[in-house]
Amino acid sequence: MTTRFRTSTALLSLGFLLAPLPALAQSGGEIVPVGVDEEDNSAILVTGVRQAYRGDFAISEIPQSIDVIDAETLEENNLIRLNDALDLNASVARQNTLGGLWDSFAIRGFAGDENIPTGYLVNGFNGGRGFGGERDTAGLERIEVLKGPAAALLGRGEPGGTVNLVTKQALIGDTFGTITGQFGSFDRVRGEADINLAVTDNLSARLIGYIEDGDTFRDTVEEYRWGFLPSIGLALGENTRITYDLEKTRVEVPFDRGIVVLNDDFDTVPRDRYLGEPGDGDHIARAEGHSLRLQHEFSDTWSLLLGGSIRDTLLTGTSSDPELAVSRQLIFIDGRSLSRQRRSRVYDSQQTVIRGEISGEFATGGLIHRILIGADHDEFDNLQDFRRVRPPSVASNSTDEEAYVIDILDPVYGRFPLPTPLPQNNRLDQQSSTGFFVQDQIELTDRLQVRLGARYDDFKLRTENYLTDVDSERNDSRVSPQFGVVYEVSPAVTFYAAYSEGFRANIGTDVTGRIFDPEVSKSVEAGAKLTLLNGALTGTFTLYQLEKDNVLASDINNPGFSVAIGEARSRGVELDVNGRLPGDIDVLLSYAYVDAESRSSVLDPNFSFVIEPGDPLINIPDHTLNVQASKGFQIAGRDAKLGGGVQYVGERLGATGTDFFLPDHTLFRVFGEVAVLDNLTAFGTVANLFDADWYANSYSQLWVQPGAPRTATIGVRAGF
Repeated sequence: MTTRFRTSTALLSLGFLLAPLPALAQSGGEIVPVGVDEEDNSAILVTGVRQAYRGDFAISEIPQSIDVIDAETLEENNLIRLNDALDLNASVARQNTLGGLWDSFAIRGFAGDENIPTGYLVNGFNGGRGFGGERDTAGLERIEVLKGPAAALLGRGEPGGTVNLVTKQALIGDTFGTITGQFGSFDRVRGEADINLAVTDNLSARLIGYIEDGDTFRDTVEEYRWGFLPSIGLALGENTRITYDLEKTRVEVPFDRGIVVLNDDFDTVPRDRYLGEPGDGDHIARAEGHSLRLQHEFSDTWSLLLGGSIRDTLLTGTSSDPELAVSRQLIFIDGRSLSRQRRSRVYDSQQTVIRGEISGEFATGGLIHRILIGADHDEFDNLQDFRRVRPPSVASNSTDEEAYVIDILDPVYGRFPLPTPLPQNNRLDQQSSTGFFVQDQIELTDRLQVRLGARYDDFKLRTENYLTDVDSERNDSRVSPQFGVVYEVSPAVTFYAAYSEGFRANIGTDVTGRIFDPEVSKSVEAGAKLTLLNGALTGTFTLYQLEKDNVLASDINNPGFSVAIGEARSRGVELDVNGRLPGDIDVLLSYAYVDAESRSSVLDPNFSFVIEPGDPLINIPDHTLNVQASKGFQIAGRDAKLGGGVQYVGERLGATGTDFFLPDHTLFRVFGEVAVLDNLTAFGTVANLFDADWYANSYSQLWVQPGAPRTATIGVRAGF
């Protein structure tokens, strides 16, 4: 590992920083999620910060399935990575995470471009396309899983859905804080702080930071990360607010492709066996982002939002990865000599976004219109300098050193000099897009509402290949319409249906330099939204079908490039329930059945794989279930809580165009906390309680990511 701050020193520094703060009620820091107040249908948070692309709607009025994972749920489960948090929603499936260095997931079966991280939004800004490492949950107020296509407003994202991360904002006129320290399995130590300071009556700063250091369950793999995520809020009178957010993060961790599975034997090697090369050192992922938002309320019904963001990321490092080509892989001959490539990466990205929107309400002829009109401009530059050296063909009778072999049954690290990677792909992809959108939701009666909307996108793609001197360019435009209807049967039951078309530019080229056609999609869904027990329990039941064309998959023989696999379809059933049962039992239930498959017959140009109609999409389980329950009580007059959950993930295809499947798994977890003092809470969690063997994702039989064994954490949280 590289030279780093000592975590104990950092924790001590955080303690000194927080010590002088006055003790104020922690409840002052709560932010109410959009749409929780069903009576006044307010989309404004108590902080006065609106969400972009949303308008003034309660969740029950939106013809779309939306699930919210709030900060309390993240905290009580001690979920500190975005991928772990998204496990709570059954519609989200884990995908290949580039050796644990980026976030990758599919919603309703569709994952998007495998060669860049899965896109997600941060306060409505695109924050997931860069290479800043796995997203930490520090500073998150909630995670919104917006299912179904959002292209008619956002102009981006997969038709299966979009994840929007809502960060904790500076609360004007209030001062409070928390500091958290925890120790976990594999000697993991973490400190986290969240301090809101009222600088003046109209200016507040919220300072959020974390630092983490420790081993992992994987041999020789240690991880170090830190982040600083402050927010500044300035009130310019009663009706105008300016918000500035900073993101500054760094991750240092070795690249890790996981384990190998031979002949469907998942015990080929232990799950902790590292098959890379410790001498490669760490991959380093860092990100820096700035966003500025202005909100102005013209009246109770009309408001203006303006915003801009800049985000830069950089991923660098060298790794030793198992060779995937059968013709170059010795392990298929003797069952133990794993031939490896050595790879180096410099992935650099810059993202710039500006946006503006106005929303309001008016009446025409007895009909009430709630309208949202806006525009945005997005520029994304993606530089990938990828190098590698491969083992020779097994037919050449190469030596172990030439094949860069590691013995999977008795690994000896540092056995050979590290090979020098040679240029493979050095390419700059530039995407520029401008969009205009309009949405009108019309209240036809007290119970019936209709939503009409459309977005126009004009985009330009340019690719400069510095190795071949081949430049490619493409311009295109498209209108994406949406239609929805919402009917309130009773205060407890609301039916909805929606149709949308989506559009997403496929960034990058194939190995010949050809820019792909844009991905287009159609989606239809219908369901019911439930509000029970006087609003204490809410739920959504949904049926859907999605179809998309010009789908891409990674080109196995040409890393960094893609191949077109044609059409794909996903259809399924979802049920999400969240709230409180009688007896003050908090419950969370999420179930999804997903049938996601290819609809085309495709032969990879390098004969890497064959895809037939009906073949399942990679890493997508048919059935997924997550259930959780918790209850508060008192111990010796002190507040306490105890809870637990279970997650089931079904069998999944583990390599495109093969019959290799990851087995299903069931994981149990428990968590609890107790207030030992008025402002001090002790907590503990145990994940994978029964130490099950499980596999998070896979790209090939030789790149299988094992899941963590039983993992325990204890900690304390002090409030001020």
